[in-house]
Amino acid sequence: MSPSEGLAERSAMETRPPEGRKGPAPRELPPAVGLLLSMALMNILLYLCLDRLVTAPRSPTAHPGRCPPGHFSMGQAATCSPWLSCEQLRTEVRPLKRVGEGAVKTVFLSEWKERKVALSRLTRPEVRDDFLHGLRMLQALQSEHVVTLVGYCEDDDTILTEYHPLGSLGNLEATLNLAKYRSLNTWQHRLQLALGYVAILDFLHRSPLGTLVMCDSSDLPKTLSQYLLTANFSIVLNDLDALPLVNRSSGALVKCGHRELRGDFVAPEQLWPFGEDMPFQDDLMPAYDEKSDVWKIPDVSSFLLGHVEGSDMVRFHLFDIHKACKSQVPAERPTAQAVLDTYQKVLNLLRDTATSQTREML
Repeated sequence: MSPSEGLAERSAMETRPPEGRKGPAPRELPPAVGLLLSMALMNILLYLCLDRLVTAPRSPTAHPGRCPPGHFSMGQAATCSPWLSCEQLRTEVRPLKRVGEGAVKTVFLSEWKERKVALSRLTRPEVRDDFLHGLRMLQALQSEHVVTLVGYCEDDDTILTEYHPLGSLGNLEATLNLAKYRSLNTWQHRLQLALGYVAILDFLHRSPLGTLVMCDSSDLPKTLSQYLLTANFSIVLNDLDALPLVNRSSGALVKCGHRELRGDFVAPEQLWPFGEDMPFQDDLMPAYDEKSDVWKIPDVSSFLLGHVEGSDMVRFHLFDIHKACKSQVPAERPTAQAVLDTYQKVLNLLRDTATSQTREML
């Protein structure tokens, strides 16, 4: 062995730790400290989960507004298809059963390519103008606020739209009483519905066509029947047969129908102003604007809020804006957009309050 090799071996032996010597043993946490750390971690996870449940907005869903004009998509479909033609409606759509009938159209639950759809047919020739007006509105107003138009055939007086099995908004209470939807019967979800309703009015009042008035709203049941409840618990406008246009530039206002309206649900300006002694005459009835829709917001919202825990708290926060909606003078009522902004502020405020209370509990 060379001197340099021997020197390297002695150096390695000197630096090698003796047999059996071990490093310092790691400290073990006392059981009580470990338990406290586990509980703290569980509280953090619980807080994060509850915070997400209370504050997270609903996931965006597919809506027809993303499709180009003349096209549609249903549900979560990622692609857009052209509206179905007369030939396709005649050969590919199979009516199953009648599910509704109104003054203008009869509606049939139908099937198209294993999808449920709603087929509307003209009830009688005398109201064809109203039927076609509804079709024109459907074509022009396709958005997340309006039921999806799937196809139409003017030659056959038929319209095909997406089918929503929960039906009319008037079925809300019965739907929430079902075991499947009972967990949604909360002030949060109900306020979201009310917010969706006001958002539809705001959309109509500022639509691409101009200011449209929701005329099929002479009483609460009639108003609710114009809207559908979707599977993700939002609202879409379904009946667009009576949406007259307010044209302020020309001074043209609207009148909802040609008959006398009565009751507290309609706005004061929609009532015959000349007393019981003078018979109603349509040509003498003054016209009005979209503020007649705003008058009805508190009554519709009260129905949507129901009487669940927390709904009275929501009503308290909406009291001032609802009082303004009920002004006898139409010009003094807020716009639907102002009401919508207030609803959103109240929803955010109450959500933040619920989140703070959750944090304090932890």
